[in-house]
Amino acid sequence: MKPTVKPNVPNFSSGPCAKRPGYSLAALPTDILGRSHRSGLGKNRLAKSIAETKAVLGIPADYRVGIVPASDTGAFEMAMWSMLGARPVDAFTWESFGDGWVTDLEKQLKLPNSRVFRAEYGRLPDLAQANPAHDIMFTWNGTTSGVKTPNGNWIADDREGLTFCDATSAVFAMDLPWAKLDVVTFSWQKVLGGEAAHGVLVLSPRAVQRLESYKPAWPLPKIFRLTKGGKLLEEVFEGSTINTPSMLANEDYLDALAWAKSIGGLPALIRRSEDNLAAFEAFVATHPWIRFLADKKEYRSNTSVCFTLDLTPDQVKKLVKLLETEKAAYDCGAYKDAPPGLRFWCGATIERSDIDKMLPWLEWAYEEVRKA
Repeated sequence: MKPTVKPNVPNFSSGPCAKRPGYSLAALPTDILGRSHRSGLGKNRLAKSIAETKAVLGIPADYRVGIVPASDTGAFEMAMWSMLGARPVDAFTWESFGDGWVTDLEKQLKLPNSRVFRAEYGRLPDLAQANPAHDIMFTWNGTTSGVKTPNGNWIADDREGLTFCDATSAVFAMDLPWAKLDVVTFSWQKVLGGEAAHGVLVLSPRAVQRLESYKPAWPLPKIFRLTKGGKLLEEVFEGSTINTPSMLANEDYLDALAWAKSIGGLPALIRRSEDNLAAFEAFVATHPWIRFLADKKEYRSNTSVCFTLDLTPDQVKKLVKLLETEKAAYDCGAYKDAPPGLRFWCGATIERSDIDKMLPWLEWAYEEVRKA
């Protein structure tokens, strides 16, 4: 039978992600709007985002956190173009965004002595191949494959190289071993449901040392420059920005951070995300026509959860369209480069109750397109 109860919020996009429960645009402060980001008020608000990010995520005190242009893409490319080339690079990729960084590595930077370790969608490459003398580049969570790094045990504590980690769909939902990570990037529109356009760049002391001791052989555009006269631009990590940020987007991010703290911080965010995944795990266990794309539970993502179905690609498209038409689930189709299937966001801003209400619609939609 066709279900009658629908999710209160059917937004399951993997980016931009659903707003936090109870979100209201009208609740955001407006005193900063129309003011300069270089004003005392502007710098204070940006600095507050940096401080609250460190507090919620438990980032070590001696790590720098900065707000940079162009979302996670800008943050990660800034790091690549500013710091790679000092050592050989080991790149690990198992989905489209990791492949994008490899494209930059091989076709744009054209670095010699780089090694690429690939796995198909749904699997991890052999992380044990990482050479501690090399720089290491990887995504913590494969947003388009539903496969995450299970832990950081494969990263040497006494490594000579730096670790470059794209963590945009992992932070605020997974425990990151900061001592293992030297360069970490993410964007506001992912796990906390913030607004787009801005990236966050996290640097360990070792990464700062690389920036101050190494000069790339290629020219750097202004939005990539993190040093001046051989010294780190400390102001970028204190509330100044390289270009003009959206102060409204910053207030939106502060709102999300305040909500995260109010529910219990990072442990509560992780619990909510894992509970959302558990709802799908129970469903998959009793419905043989749907399977996780990740072939092992140990590295199954608890944010961007990806599925394959016993349907043709055209039938999958019809199912996704049907869920949208019925207002039961929006934006739940697999990423364009991934195998045909579904992808549901399960980060902490998603309510478990909305998943429970959506799943009968998923079962109904499957039967509708299968028998059509």
